[in-house]
Amino acid sequence: MFATQRGYGEWKDGWEFPGGKREPGETPEACLRREILEELDTEIAVGEELICVEYDYPTFHLTLHCFRCKILHGSLSLREHEAACWLTADELEHVDWLPADRAVLPVLRELLPHS
Repeated sequence: MFATQRGYGEWKDGWEFPGGKREPGETPEACLRREILEELDTEIAVGEELICVEYDYPTFHLTLHCFRCKILHGSLSLREHEAACWLTADELEHVDWLPADRAVLPVLRELLPHS
């Protein structure tokens, strides 16, 4: 599982799954492809949706769509994030997740291999 650490804003230093805000008329899949290209200089193929989380932060509501993806081209270069890492199921608790992203972890534990 690929995770990124925010490098800016109110939630700076928190860990999250890469992605971003949808533009008007954009599908969640198209949004993810665009955001990964913009933030990580990487082209991806978006596969099945794993989970959709609805989460209320103090000042906004977030709908988080999580997909299985495959890297097609690129080197995962950090353009906006502080750090990034690949995690196994056993390593998911090793980072300080943002609250909405933490809600995805039970599903990922079932899907990812354990060491």
